[in-house]
Amino acid sequence: MNAMRVLIGGGSGFVGQSLSQLLRKRGHKVTIISRKPGEQRITWGDVTKKGLPPCDAVVNLAGENVLNPLRRWTEQFKQEVIASRIETTRTLTEAISKSESPPRSWVLVTGVGYYPPSQTQQYTENSPGGDVDFLSRLVKDWEDVAEPPLVDGKSVTQLTKVRSGVVLGRNGGALPTMLWPFRLCLGGTVGSGRQPFPWIHIDDLCRLLCHTVEQEEGVGGVLNAVSPSSVNDTNADFTRALGKALRRPALFFTPAFAVQLLLGNDRAPMLLEGQRVVPERTLQSGFTFLYPDLDSALAELLS
Repeated sequence: MNAMRVLIGGGSGFVGQSLSQLLRKRGHKVTIISRKPGEQRITWGDVTKKGLPPCDAVVNLAGENVLNPLRRWTEQFKQEVIASRIETTRTLTEAISKSESPPRSWVLVTGVGYYPPSQTQQYTENSPGGDVDFLSRLVKDWEDVAEPPLVDGKSVTQLTKVRSGVVLGRNGGALPTMLWPFRLCLGGTVGSGRQPFPWIHIDDLCRLLCHTVEQEEGVGGVLNAVSPSSVNDTNADFTRALGKALRRPALFFTPAFAVQLLLGNDRAPMLLEGQRVVPERTLQSGFTFLYPDLDSALAELLS
């Protein structure tokens, strides 16, 4: 694979930093879009005013943390959550459409919250969704604005929508917040514990994004970024696996009403409900997971 020029929206975040490191390690040149200028960076204002710099692929990871417990779920914060996803994606889509030399690959990372919550239904990349609750409607609107324009009935730029589960990593995301109760022997399930827990190791997510942009023919369409075993994993399974890996008991639980009081009706379902998601098309694309199950993922992350 020849060296590529990759532009990453939200590249200074948890996943963006890991993806940038991996792309550079593989010989690619990375430019980050962020709110502040700097070395190997441009701002969102630069993209709006000047368009895209020369690049072969664009990846958008931008988005306000929906589950930030320090932010009250006010109408203002809700609009920030929406704008941080939809407006950044619209900015990049418009820049791609106006580019004299558009990138070959356009990758948008969204979430498995697109699919309706269910303890029994399994969802592949072809499953419908997108109109059940706040999160599913957000993901649908988010993905809709990413569609590049057609030229003679075809798109010059290949769009791939990567729907990610909970990203497990050492330096950010959900895992560090989950660890301290377990280390104090206060760990346990959330709600009933029966809710599905779709997850992916951060290394596998970044490898999947590299796999997507490096394909000569492109991948295109939807890819579910979840571990193959996570279709059968519940919150209780994750709790047991994490307790085992830390050699700590997992006897406590957080009742559903407490989660609802803390997060409110729009956000609480993100923890109390879940989706059984299958990475069917992801595996068909030739991608292989380094960490296909919880035991291997947690062993590496906690080593």
